[in-house]
Amino acid sequence: MTSSPTPTRPNPIQFVGYILGRTLPASMQAWVRDDVLGPGGSRRFLLRWNLPVIPPLLLFLLIPGPVWLPIMMILLLLLPWTYFSVALMPIWQRHRLQQHGLDPGLLGVKDRERAMREREAYERRHGRVA
Repeated sequence: MTSSPTPTRPNPIQFVGYILGRTLPASMQAWVRDDVLGPGGSRRFLLRWNLPVIPPLLLFLLIPGPVWLPIMMILLLLLPWTYFSVALMPIWQRHRLQQHGLDPGLLGVKDRERAMREREAYERRHGRVA
């Protein structure tokens, strides 16, 4: 009797739960790491955070008057919402990593590697490396 392999990607129900903040099984840690920190992770976060806000904001278009007025009201709410979602993205990423049992130190690995390369290049340029 063969057992089915452990899933490494969430099924649609698990994915919706993940989007709403639930924790996935430990077998999906690699997928969570790639979702949060991988290529396109920031774009996915912003889409998941901002798209649900747009339909209620579109209700402003039902306000009578010149069309520029509801558009300005939408922008008045959407721009700060987007600004704060970008500002709070690292906090959310750290939370998601901790929630799934991953090291939150993974969050700054790329930045630390880039800083180390820049420092080495600086030291080579100025003769501080033997």
